[in-house]
Amino acid sequence: MKLAFLVEQLLAPVPGGTGRYTAELAGALLRTAGPEHSVVLYSAWHRDGATVNLPGTPASEQLAVRRFPLPRRGLVAAWERGLPPVPRHVDVTHAPTPLAPTAPAVRRRLVVTIHDVVPWRQPETLTPRGARWHRAMTERLVRAGAQVVVPSASVAAELLDCVPGLRSGRLAVLGAGATSALAVEPDRELAARVAARLDLPDRYLLCVATLEPRKGLDVLLDALVRLGPAAPALLLVGQQGWGGLDLAAEIASRGLPAGRVRSLGRIEDAQLAVVYRRAFALVMPSLAEGFGLPVLEAMSLGIPVICTDVPALVELTDGAAVLVPRGDSTTLAAAIADLFSAEPAEIAQLVVAGLGRAAKYSWDEVAGRAWQLYERIA
Repeated sequence: MKLAFLVEQLLAPVPGGTGRYTAELAGALLRTAGPEHSVVLYSAWHRDGATVNLPGTPASEQLAVRRFPLPRRGLVAAWERGLPPVPRHVDVTHAPTPLAPTAPAVRRRLVVTIHDVVPWRQPETLTPRGARWHRAMTERLVRAGAQVVVPSASVAAELLDCVPGLRSGRLAVLGAGATSALAVEPDRELAARVAARLDLPDRYLLCVATLEPRKGLDVLLDALVRLGPAAPALLLVGQQGWGGLDLAAEIASRGLPAGRVRSLGRIEDAQLAVVYRRAFALVMPSLAEGFGLPVLEAMSLGIPVICTDVPALVELTDGAAVLVPRGDSTTLAAAIADLFSAEPAEIAQLVVAGLGRAAKYSWDEVAGRAWQLYERIA
């Protein structure tokens, strides 16, 4: 069977969590492909060509991507109208975001990943245009008969309520896994260099997220204000998303001490592995999520987690994290204070629970479920 897998999200200015999903699933599909399987990567037209590096391949190895004859904006316009281009001479096409073809040639052999229900349930946390586009494109894909896959059972249940015409028979939970590159223990010399270069504090709270409204960063900053001098150092890892969050202004307006909160921006996985391992805890104050990859990554590395009670995070952690209500800076502050003052035995218990929970998630298993789905569709 020949699979077309769209990797345009990897070439976007801000790939975000969906970019991580795209890379990890594409890499796992290539690793797990049997002798009867092949994978062709597709993207929009990029003038200088298109190559990607995927998990499981050497960092120096760039995989060639087959380009459609339209740039990204033209491709969006064509696919919004159900027009070509489409992958040719393939059995199944998988779009890991709603940017997907709906022309008749691919409709019944199309798989599309919908990551969350934010465009329906929390549209105010997206741009108005972005929320409208995601709703309209998802509904077009459903009308076209595409097979919808989601990362969690909670998203599946909510999506059935949100999307007109979507039936359970055309919906499947594939899951997700921890980032494979982070599982490799950095050698001591590298870890020391990274820690010095990034000026990592001895004990810090880590937040890994695209800097945009639905991530609840304002609630997290308010929680630090409530803690006063007892607030731990906070490191943020992630690119600037939409919404124009001026982190320096947000910090200054709250009167937080200089250096208490720092943004490291987007960093490469080798550095991120060190930043994770040296963190005292991870905090995820999101208002909405479809899975929560940073939570899984932290648990897989033995890092205690504090996160909100978003249904997908409750499903993912299943008692292995400290849960707080969304948008509640008072409870979040208390949870941070309690964790940073907890006895070693309490922290160890949380770590063991997190490791056990993370062990249940694997990208290769996700790919195995995907191959079974592709074969059924083909």
